[in-house]
Amino acid sequence: MKALLLENIHSIAATTLEEAGFEVESRAGALDEAELTAALKDVDVVGIRSTTHVTRRVLEENPQLLAVGAFCIGTNQIDLRAASDLAVPVFNAPFSNTRSVVELVIAEIILLARRLTEKDRHLHDGVWDKRAKGSHEIRGRKLGIVGYGNIGSQLSVIAEMMGMDVYFYDRADKLALGNATRCGSLEELLDIAECVTLHVDGAESNAGFFGADQFARMRPRALFLNLSRGFVVDYEALRENLLSGHIAGAAVDVFPNEPKSRGEAFSSPLQGLPNVVLTPHVGGSTEEAQEDIGRFVAGKLRDYTTLGTTTLSVNAPTLTLSHSPGGVRLAHIHLNIPGVMATINAVLAENGINIDGQLLATRGDHGYVVTDVSEDISTAAIEAMRDMPETLRLRVI
Repeated sequence: MKALLLENIHSIAATTLEEAGFEVESRAGALDEAELTAALKDVDVVGIRSTTHVTRRVLEENPQLLAVGAFCIGTNQIDLRAASDLAVPVFNAPFSNTRSVVELVIAEIILLARRLTEKDRHLHDGVWDKRAKGSHEIRGRKLGIVGYGNIGSQLSVIAEMMGMDVYFYDRADKLALGNATRCGSLEELLDIAECVTLHVDGAESNAGFFGADQFARMRPRALFLNLSRGFVVDYEALRENLLSGHIAGAAVDVFPNEPKSRGEAFSSPLQGLPNVVLTPHVGGSTEEAQEDIGRFVAGKLRDYTTLGTTTLSVNAPTLTLSHSPGGVRLAHIHLNIPGVMATINAVLAENGINIDGQLLATRGDHGYVVTDVSEDISTAAIEAMRDMPETLRLRVI
């Protein structure tokens, strides 16, 4: 089988897949829709990060593609509905880079609170400015976390350990960790927090949700950070609030339009402002995180293709299969309607095939059944299962 890895995925991913028998091609940059469609013609699994988009067209024109690996947390760059419809499980790394993102958030809060960007610039210009005015400790400051998932909740713990008073808002009902206080609305959090940091997911409903009204609601001279998704914030509104002094400083790691590869031109309305820290989507880009992500997601792709395991897939029914089949394994993804199991078992019985083991899982409109048998499977039996109207994909492992 062949794997294509894009966007500088850590080399351990290629090693993991090569050890499993894959031929691996790695590329440094991202691909657009047309480029990706062409590049996948003979590829079985593809690995991407945040810039390459896997659309319905890409998937439909590459029916041989077995799985997609998002070597990052977010999956909004993948059409998950299309992937499910076409029986392509998607895997990501929901936990691997949380610590790296949290450490960057803490570093940037301190950087902004101490006005270190300005101190650094002054010294580079030959100006000695040793004043304490405008520099503050973060201890005792009120931190507002918008989005209390894996990153937001870990940030909550670390920030509290550093003496900050933590408040959070999440649309879902989340358990507060430590002494964090849950806010009933975003407006309540904005009224309280002296520093607001966004850690929301890539759902379409989050597009543009933080704009002029939300900045106006923030406390005067508050700090603002966005290390979640670029499209959730109106950066023109942020610029206006920074220039007016209403927002004292900002740190931004994500942008609505990001270059596809290193060295390409970049433009943002936030460039040139002295109280702004801009980073090129590096929240999770530490060597430790990228190695762990590479190992984790590549392992998921390997286990799905060689065993049929879908553990932690973001869109497929979940089956955990911890051992290789002794004979033949039939991995059948199908529409979740009554009678599929009965039909599969009838086909096997009609062809004189005894079942050694069988597992079924469902998720929404789709089901996934894995059947282990000892003897060889006849071509007639395989074709009969593939010809079932409910069948989306049948693999013989």
